[in-house]
Amino acid sequence: MPKLIKKIGVLTSGGDSPGMNAAIRAVVRTCAYHNIQCVGIYRGYQGMIEGDFKEMGPRSVNNTINKGGTILKSARSKEFMTIEGRKKAYEQLVKAAIDAFVVIGGDGSFTGAEIFNKEFKFPVMGIPGTIDNDIFGTTHTLGYDTALNTVVECIDKIRDTASSHNRLFFVEVMGRDAGHIALNAGIGAGAEEILIPEQDLGLERLLESLKKSKTSGKSSSIVVIAEGDKIGKNVFELKDYVEANLPEYEVRVSVLGHMQRGGPPSCFDRVLASRLGVKAVESLLDGKSNYMVGILNGKVELTPLLKAIKGHTEIDRELLRVSEIMSI
Repeated sequence: MPKLIKKIGVLTSGGDSPGMNAAIRAVVRTCAYHNIQCVGIYRGYQGMIEGDFKEMGPRSVNNTINKGGTILKSARSKEFMTIEGRKKAYEQLVKAAIDAFVVIGGDGSFTGAEIFNKEFKFPVMGIPGTIDNDIFGTTHTLGYDTALNTVVECIDKIRDTASSHNRLFFVEVMGRDAGHIALNAGIGAGAEEILIPEQDLGLERLLESLKKSKTSGKSSSIVVIAEGDKIGKNVFELKDYVEANLPEYEVRVSVLGHMQRGGPPSCFDRVLASRLGVKAVESLLDGKSNYMVGILNGKVELTPLLKAIKGHTEIDRELLRVSEIMSI
């Protein structure tokens, strides 16, 4: 018999991403719709260990769907990585009569939830929240679409300066292990080259491409580079290398950094968060546990947490070809 769920906790963990508040709102209001209690767990797993809980109702999440960041705050907890820390967290959940929880975060957050579920047989459900879009089992993670729009808007502004001064700009975007932001935003912003971890362009090929751009009549160029790309030790060394080998270029670097994580979520992310939040709560009520809710082929589907953690997302090869054709 599945455990009867009367009270569900919700937390955000790891790096923040636009859409997390919309997902919190969806979890809280779905609980209210089904006449069960909802508890906000502040500061992620560390707040769970410390019992930093607050009852939440449908009015407590008014005017949050449009806000970036997370109203529940987020923190990384080294203590939760220990069995002693997780035992404290379990005792706090039992003390508060919480029967299950929903965690909104990335693979690190899901790893903690999966281990916790195994150790204490405690019902958990994951919602993928990370701008990198690097979680297996969903075509879109919360915040990814918003981050793309932010990056494209920034590159559009940088291009104005690049064109005015005949400059080459390296624009570094987030993506330590995955190039989804760089590839899609690069195509959307009309970048001349896109450098991603999944594809090693190589220094010589990059130089040849930039020379070709120059001889074809392009007076300025934008190169979008994911932070995890291995073509150089870092984007600033890459700038120095290009300037040394192509003195005709005046090179500038723009690292977009954390501005990609902030700001109001896009309509897509707000709708996605609402759909995933509803599915997470209703799946727990149906007796399901240890899954991540995601979007596949336009439908909300469940993927085992372990599979979501260990699976690898693939870069879209068609988009790589498109980017090559568009940069001519």
